[in-house]
Amino acid sequence: MLGTELCNCLEKHGLDFTATDREVDITDINALESHADTIKKISWIINCAAYTAVDKAEDDKELCFLLNSTAAENMARTAAKLDAKLIHISTDYVFDGTSPESYKEGDQVNPLSVYGMSKLDGERKIQKYAVKYFILRTAWLYGRHGNNFVNTMLKLMKTKDEIGVVADQFGAPTWARDLSECIVTFIQKDCSSYGIYHASGEGKCSWHDFALAIQDTAFNNGILEKKIKIKKLATDEYPVKAKRPKYSLLNKDKLKSETGFTFPGWEESLRIFIQEISKE
Repeated sequence: MLGTELCNCLEKHGLDFTATDREVDITDINALESHADTIKKISWIINCAAYTAVDKAEDDKELCFLLNSTAAENMARTAAKLDAKLIHISTDYVFDGTSPESYKEGDQVNPLSVYGMSKLDGERKIQKYAVKYFILRTAWLYGRHGNNFVNTMLKLMKTKDEIGVVADQFGAPTWARDLSECIVTFIQKDCSSYGIYHASGEGKCSWHDFALAIQDTAFNNGILEKKIKIKKLATDEYPVKAKRPKYSLLNKDKLKSETGFTFPGWEESLRIFIQEISKE
């Protein structure tokens, strides 16, 4: 989802890059370094790969940590060896969601799930082995490609008469294109203020609010022929294997001050996204 969008963004800005998918095994440091040797000069490495099936990860811990932690360590080691700058994507799920205010980069981490633990472990591996790194924590990511909340909601809204969506978990949706533009900003500015950054959509909503906005925008753009009932659910009414943070808004003051990049409001990004897919 993010990798495809990022490739489009890099092309748009005229930046030279080499993109890889599963043909390069990032869990194998030798395979990663061998691939790097085939490229003339690497200035930046951007890791968009992750194990993101949050509930499945509870029973698939080994693979989740392999992709989210071991692979991150391999990226960090490779970047250090090449003297390249590394951009790694992390998550709001490193927090437990008990803060009454938006989380700053230095706030106490306490992941509630295997997925969150694996992403935090990946962050720590990068901090240990990389020299020039940017860890971008994002949240509620969606886009044209891959599985995500917006695509799932649109499918359900076309086939169901009623759905229930959790209304007591709060965050900020992030369009993959906006995150890609944020990543490109780091590259274009050749940023050297290394460390952790928060990078997510502006504003605040619940999953239920998000679902209502998806439906209204999709209906107004002709993607949906009718509206359905969207019931509010409490977290306890929607049993899942992995615990989620109830309040995981990310404070982006550091991102704005260091790079000048500001994410659009999540409603505006959703509107543009829905408009675009309605024309396909």
